[in-house]
Amino acid sequence: MLDIKFIKDNPERIKENIKKRFQEQKIPLVDKVIKNYDSWLELKKEAEELRHKRNVISEKINLLKKHSKDASSELKQVKEIPEKIKKLEEKQDRLDQEIKKDLMLIPNIIHPSVPIGRDDSQNVEIKKIGKPKKFSYEIKNHAELVEKLGLADFDSAAEISGKGFYILKGKLAMLDMALINFARDYMLKQGFEYIHVPYMIKKRVVEGVMSFKEMENMMYKIEGEDLYLIGTSEHPMIGMFINKTLKKDELPIKITGFSPCFRKEIGSHGIDEKGLFRVHQFHKQEMIVICEPKDSYKWYDKMLKFTVDIFKQLEIPTRILEICSGDLADLKAKSCDVEAWSPRQNKYFEVGSLTNMEEAQARRLGIKIQGDNGKYYAHTLNNTVLATSRAMVAILENHQQKDGTIKIPKALQKYMGGLKEIK
Repeated sequence: MLDIKFIKDNPERIKENIKKRFQEQKIPLVDKVIKNYDSWLELKKEAEELRHKRNVISEKINLLKKHSKDASSELKQVKEIPEKIKKLEEKQDRLDQEIKKDLMLIPNIIHPSVPIGRDDSQNVEIKKIGKPKKFSYEIKNHAELVEKLGLADFDSAAEISGKGFYILKGKLAMLDMALINFARDYMLKQGFEYIHVPYMIKKRVVEGVMSFKEMENMMYKIEGEDLYLIGTSEHPMIGMFINKTLKKDELPIKITGFSPCFRKEIGSHGIDEKGLFRVHQFHKQEMIVICEPKDSYKWYDKMLKFTVDIFKQLEIPTRILEICSGDLADLKAKSCDVEAWSPRQNKYFEVGSLTNMEEAQARRLGIKIQGDNGKYYAHTLNNTVLATSRAMVAILENHQQKDGTIKIPKALQKYMGGLKEIK
């Protein structure tokens, strides 16, 4: 969310930014929010003038009474003022709510380095890491492979919960937790604090961490309660700091959290297919950083290196894909995906996403820093350490052997009781 004063001072810049995001339908919101803000300021001025008038008349009444003079006319005036102020404040409140609603729809300013493009087809490949292995045999579909090995049950999961769910068994269930334990230990070595978070959050937090469109497409609402199932542990981790003012010597705040994640995946393709790739529930290790604005892009680069290094250790070829302007969610200033190589499909697929929100989340949630010359908003960043469902797909494909067994990456073997293969 942008500062209303910044919008008022830079309307053309805001409109140009909206154009770069290919959301031209939102351009009228800029003039609307400025007009409403001017009206709000005028109402505020009128209310302040009435309060001043009330004080002046009250002083006159006291003076008249002191000299035993008639103050009935003044008393009548002063009694009418509170009702007038109340009506002005009610108009202010209505305008305030409308302004806030519109501000939530105006997208964040994109970073100058973001490539301009209409949709995900125009995202830009930045770098490839690792060379895809050439196989002399056909790579089996991961869902068929794990079913054949008795390591997953998609049919029973569909009976229990519907499509887009899975049951992991035996060594594959162990691999799922091995990945989480590996990711946890890796982040601890980077100096991050490890926490477990609530799996449900209030609407106030949801609206603070994501755009309305993301909220509609992702979040499961708990019927009859002001609670949503989390789509990622990023949301409650950022929410921990709602309405808090942080001291400079507390920064940067570096947290990593494990949680199950719940997603509706509205509009996604592949939810009707068996497998682990696009599902309604999965495990994920996430990282967040809250820092000084001047440091946020240094942390952006560091956090990207962490994810790349993790997949290097899992012996999975990856690439970095820069997200273009039209594919950026409204709160994001800059974002990139880390994609893993799929030898079966002969293409890369997303396994993680890094985002710098700059001050957008902090402004919505009231996360500030106490500086030498006053308070200002922090910058927030989030990044996938590792989503186990997609990491397992990458391992099952890239480490699949001719006889259908799966080689366990060396980095995970100690978390699998020394096991080197899944048979």
